[in-house]
Amino acid sequence: MTAPEAGRGIGIGERLAEETTTFGFPRDTFRILHVSTGNVCRSPITERLTRHFVAERLGVLGGGLIVESAGTWGHEGAPMEANAETVLAEFGADASGFTGRELLDEHVIRADLVLTATRDHRAQVISMGHSAGLRTFTLKEFTRLVRAIDPATLPPLEEGLVMRARALVRAAAALRGWLLAPTAEADEVYDPYGAPLPFFRSIGDEIRDALDPVVTALTGVPARM
Repeated sequence: MTAPEAGRGIGIGERLAEETTTFGFPRDTFRILHVSTGNVCRSPITERLTRHFVAERLGVLGGGLIVESAGTWGHEGAPMEANAETVLAEFGADASGFTGRELLDEHVIRADLVLTATRDHRAQVISMGHSAGLRTFTLKEFTRLVRAIDPATLPPLEEGLVMRARALVRAAAALRGWLLAPTAEADEVYDPYGAPLPFFRSIGDEIRDALDPVVTALTGVPARM
């Protein structure tokens, strides 16, 4: 028995592509939902860095891509933690206008890709149903899978960012059972809530390193040196 080819859809991946139309949401958008606990530290950093890195590569955040976040115990309406804002500013990313959200069914239903900070968050999202297990990964898990995908098997960006992003999720889902984490902790991004700025910076570096290959795979454009 051999691992499925990373760039080919398989049964569950093909079903994922079909299920994105189940709830009547438009096919010309692709939503990435970042999930942590309070939605004031990790997921805001990840959301805004994703937007920043995509815009850096493409010149604009567009092409139907929508990036948002929520928390499993989200502080509804709360501002981002000050240290998280500082970390984003140091990366040159925009932290303005952010308010925390509690994770709701509608967020999961709309999302084409859910990236969580930890395995517990992933389990909570999947437990909500809505076929979420087909498109929910921890951030670091998704990074590990994306690294194994041959970019030549993905649609070129000329065919649209949405089409490329959907193919990337299908390919990652096909590899999930074949590329396991070396340790359980390898898929975790730990919570910096209440920690001093140096720890926030280390978490920001972890998130940046995990996002870089993901955004490169999404856009087909590597980070500028």
